[in-house]
Amino acid sequence: MNVHLQYGQTGLDLDLTGLNATVLTPQFIDGLTDEYAGFTNAVRNPINTRPLREIVQANETVAVVIPDGTRPLPSDRLLPWLFAELGHVPAVNFTILVGTGSHRANTPEELDRMLGPAIARNYRIVNHDAHDPSTQALAGTSPMGYPIHFAKDYVQADRRIILGFIEPHFMAGFSGGYKAVMPGLAGIDAIMHYHGARVIGDPLSTWGELEHNPTQQHVRAGGSLLSIDFCINVTLNAQKQITRYFCGETMAAHREGCAFSKSTAMVACPQAYPIVVTTNSGYPLDQNLYQTVKGMCAAARIVTPGGLILAAARCNDGFPEHGNFRSLLFESKSPQELFDRIMSPGFATFDQWQVQLLTMVQIKARVGVYCEMKADDLRRAHLLPVPDIRSAIDDELAKLGRDTPIAVLPEGPLTIPYLN
Repeated sequence: MNVHLQYGQTGLDLDLTGLNATVLTPQFIDGLTDEYAGFTNAVRNPINTRPLREIVQANETVAVVIPDGTRPLPSDRLLPWLFAELGHVPAVNFTILVGTGSHRANTPEELDRMLGPAIARNYRIVNHDAHDPSTQALAGTSPMGYPIHFAKDYVQADRRIILGFIEPHFMAGFSGGYKAVMPGLAGIDAIMHYHGARVIGDPLSTWGELEHNPTQQHVRAGGSLLSIDFCINVTLNAQKQITRYFCGETMAAHREGCAFSKSTAMVACPQAYPIVVTTNSGYPLDQNLYQTVKGMCAAARIVTPGGLILAAARCNDGFPEHGNFRSLLFESKSPQELFDRIMSPGFATFDQWQVQLLTMVQIKARVGVYCEMKADDLRRAHLLPVPDIRSAIDDELAKLGRDTPIAVLPEGPLTIPYLN
């Protein structure tokens, strides 16, 4: 029996013949038969607000916020439909803001792929830079007690429209909603507060938890400082087809979308597994090791203490080249030593949040990675290089016994397993 792992843009077949393997996938939802008709209906009959084209006037400036290139939102399909719906507004009035958060800027080639050349060449596009205060303006003070600066074009716009997709998220419970701007368009100081070690380390800052999640509370508190006129959220299946639209008032639309996502993506497991194979949902999420922590965290929910997680993620963009993610890993003696340093009073540095979550996984289990990165770099990050996933499984079974149960998450964090 073969299972097809989501890996890069082509996928990867894994032979499960002779293995006591359980394949865990989300409930499959067919893509909409007519995505454009679904979009039109959703923005003309929105949740808890007026139809979109009644909200935006022809003379108003409009900030349109989209995720960066590590997210699979089909912006190349959605944006032409959005601009057609707002055809009474001149193209010059729009600014497309790429919500990079603390990630690197997207290149012109990536923008062409994300948006489609027609949009990329004919609309003003701004890559958010969390580290450049000159591109930001004060939005206000979060109820959590710290000032928040957002991208200046967002703060100064007459109207604000956010786009995103909803799936379970390893810190915020679910993606989508206000996450488009917090942290998508926030300055680095606010991001550091939002990603604080105590916030991230709270047991309720986890997959599928929404209303009592401290991370989500920071997202909502910051994201709602400025009015958002319209939210366009979608859910996707493994083929990146749109399965549902959740459009309208941000909080109401997001809640509906999260309820739908939770009912389809979270899978109960009767036992923990000594071996768990996972992915990072393939392209675009598995472009780097930083993002691949998500797939590892999904696997960690059902791996036995001391067990083995095998992650298949292309990581063609390496660590990547932003922040302190690589340096923190390389400079540490062990995951436990690094975790203790992050949790020590007064410690704060860029990218500590992703490192914190990775070390929590590494403390629980050994983690091997099948990817395009150099083996020595993986070892320095306290990870095991995996030249072949099936061989790594067989080697582990030689120690544990051939009938040892194995779990496989071929779609990575699109499936969120939990112990029943």
